[in-house]
Amino acid sequence: MECVPSDQLTSLPYRIGDKWTAHVLRALHHDRRRFTELRAEIPVVTPKVLTETLRAMEREGTVTRTEYDENPPRVEYELTEQGHKLLGLLDLCCDWARENLVET
Repeated sequence: MECVPSDQLTSLPYRIGDKWTAHVLRALHHDRRRFTELRAEIPVVTPKVLTETLRAMEREGTVTRTEYDENPPRVEYELTEQGHKLLGLLDLCCDWARENLVET
């Protein structure tokens, strides 16, 4: 669920992480996802940039990465408690943007 149209994202007065962090937060809001599922939900991001974003979020403690010893290998990403708390901040920013930036 996007709070503002993607063409207006660059004009928002806040940033959480990098350009794609908020999108990943939203994509992981309800459940853990595999990399390909995240790519499908955020098709405009390149695989390289999504990988970089996920690694940064993992370092920051907002996402966990779980590897499963299967063939083919499976990796899933999930929000941590800190990531879920960050969603609350993102919701506040989106509410503010809807009230102050988005023309109806």
